[in-house]
Amino acid sequence: MYCVVRIRGTVNTSPTAKKTLEMLNLRRTNNASIWVESESVRKMFKIVEHMVAFGKIDDETLKELVEKKGEAIEGKLDAKKVLEGLKSGKTANQVGLDNCFRLNPPKGGFERKGVKVPYNMGGAHGYRKDGVGKLVKKMI
Repeated sequence: MYCVVRIRGTVNTSPTAKKTLEMLNLRRTNNASIWVESESVRKMFKIVEHMVAFGKIDDETLKELVEKKGEAIEGKLDAKKVLEGLKSGKTANQVGLDNCFRLNPPKGGFERKGVKVPYNMGGAHGYRKDGVGKLVKKMI
């Protein structure tokens, strides 16, 4: 399961990247969404790599994210059923979860070099492997 967090705006960005952000349900900065692993999702991440932070999310962080920031499409949200459905491979919409989580800016700020530099060079954007959980916890 991947988690993707938008950290930059769309000024001076190509229309392809803007459309990809829309398809990923990332309409504003500090929004997050979760996705099942697939080739098409990885290609979308590659297109918007300079605007988002993404990586694999652990179960503990996913549970905290759904309980605190999750919104149901209809009715009330049952966190246990949603988590079971997500772990079995269903998408967020199939389990009745709105796939857009509104997060706060990270407590303590982003990494030392800011949002314009890739994560592997000390910045914030790009692929974080398992480190996206730390960022999400700072933003909840």
